[in-house]
Amino acid sequence: MHSSQIRAFAIAAAMVGWSFVAPRVRFHPAQSAALGTGLYALARPPLGLRPPELWSGVRHGLAAGALLALGVAATTLVPSVRAGMAARELPARPARWMLLDIPLGTVWPEEVAYRAILGTESERAFGTAGGRLLQAVAFGLWHIMDARITKNPVAGTVVVTGAAGWGFGWLYARSGSVIAPMLAHLAVNQTAAVAALYVQRRRTQTSRISATS
Repeated sequence: MHSSQIRAFAIAAAMVGWSFVAPRVRFHPAQSAALGTGLYALARPPLGLRPPELWSGVRHGLAAGALLALGVAATTLVPSVRAGMAARELPARPARWMLLDIPLGTVWPEEVAYRAILGTESERAFGTAGGRLLQAVAFGLWHIMDARITKNPVAGTVVVTGAAGWGFGWLYARSGSVIAPMLAHLAVNQTAAVAALYVQRRRTQTSRISATS
């Protein structure tokens, strides 16, 4: 095994291991954002934040984000999905959750760590297909503790987030900018948050009406 491959595996293992050692860091946006920024400062991966990569990232991210948001919204029509959203324990401050926690505490550090750093290193070491697979698998495993904390199915969470990681990696490579997967990731998380809030509020209103009938 070449040194570049060992390095890619080591980075992936360190990221997944961190999720088990300090799983609740992601619930603190300032710490998570600082972690993502620190990783970038150490690794200096290409982010593609200058034209023309920036505009390519915006175009790809908005297009993918719109499609993904529609897909997430459509899942609320599935009874089992609605039931899961209704049972989910949501943050006490929804506005902070959507405006601060998701973009700074989740999207920024995860996209820098997994797409920009690990994605670049793993594709350099294993080629496009193998590198993207390593990045996607690591991203799925990263969410094991998250699923346990939020009481979501672990296996399903790993599969879904792993597939999302592969797609976000494709967006990063295709556009040349981390903005593309960031926008797509943000669209998925924000739409899921809005859907969960809507489902729970509707259920609460229905319960109140039933209680007064």
